[in-house]
Amino acid sequence: MRKHKSDRAIGALTLTLLGAGLIMIYAIGPMRVNVLNSAYGADYADNYFFVRQLINVGLALLVFILAFRMPYDLIRKFARVIMFGSLVLCAILVVLAMVGSGLAKCELGACRWFNLPGFSFQPAELVKLGLVLYLPGLMAERKKEGKLGSWDFWLPFLVVSGLSLFFVVVMQKDLGTGVSVMAIIMATLFMSGIDLKYFAVMVIVVLVGGGLAIVSSPHRMQRLMTFKSEESSDTYHIENAMIAIGSGGLFGVGPGNSVQATGYLPESINDSVFAVMGETFGFVGLLAVVIAFTCLLMRLLRTATHLEDDEQSLVVVGIFAWATAHVVVNIASMTGLIPLTGITLPLLSYGGTSMLFMSVALGLALQLSCWTSREPRKEQKKQVSSTRPGLEPRRREL
Repeated sequence: MRKHKSDRAIGALTLTLLGAGLIMIYAIGPMRVNVLNSAYGADYADNYFFVRQLINVGLALLVFILAFRMPYDLIRKFARVIMFGSLVLCAILVVLAMVGSGLAKCELGACRWFNLPGFSFQPAELVKLGLVLYLPGLMAERKKEGKLGSWDFWLPFLVVSGLSLFFVVVMQKDLGTGVSVMAIIMATLFMSGIDLKYFAVMVIVVLVGGGLAIVSSPHRMQRLMTFKSEESSDTYHIENAMIAIGSGGLFGVGPGNSVQATGYLPESINDSVFAVMGETFGFVGLLAVVIAFTCLLMRLLRTATHLEDDEQSLVVVGIFAWATAHVVVNIASMTGLIPLTGITLPLLSYGGTSMLFMSVALGLALQLSCWTSREPRKEQKKQVSSTRPGLEPRRREL
């Protein structure tokens, strides 16, 4: 297998979505500033959010290029460090929150960020990257050894997966992020070639665990019970999201003319950016966003299915699942198809941590797209390692 040109569509779509997100923050940032200055007595400049997002996009482009250029074998060496380092950071955050340290940033009863000078950092995003890098290596190694269904595989898999979900869903109270974490875990497990009976057991465990996570939280139960209820005040967020989308009509009200972003719609520049985009650019704008995300996800899926190496293929599967979970859950929440769940829209929502790590993942997928074959991989054909060092792709042996 020879190296060839990368899938330019992945790069072009990533840049397009980053640019679209920057335009949205430029349009609605001043409105968010007015809300914060009026309601909380803050003194932000009108361009505060745009400048910060411009910096975030610049850093995202930098790490995107680095992930594309840095040899995969070098990145793979740090997979274990990134995975367990992210779990250690989550544990440290829990301790800091328990002792009331100012280094732990807590909002609405949830402590999910490190509050560092000049910026905040969410370790859950690093957990996702760690899973994308660590689990495929574990699965590919055990599969090669013929131990994919043995305890040599299940013990580290369950420990890492369990701790990731424990910190994110239980300790950080972030079910939305937990959905994307679980999507990465289940997608890579399914595509690893594990016996379907084991996968079925995992599905049952996930469903039971998800149910317990909901019933054990009064806030989550309240959201579920009031979903689609016309008599509950708890539908305020989704009602205003639907008003925003409906008000946009076919072509939208235009940049700077959004009403819902002036304080009616919570988290207008974060989780609710899709709804504000609907009001600003209308149905045509939302359709363009959906098409862009669909094309990006399809290119990722094609890359995953055309990679000969098991580990590399599973890495891109994890990235695909990560991005898909964010896109589907965010859009479904904003359109009232599922109960409201806080989760960012990749590359479009305001914020640095989510954008940075998603850009790293997409840059890595772009790099691996240089080593795809013309035809989809076929599991029944034997594979042997190439002599090329570094990426170590495999060619099929008839």
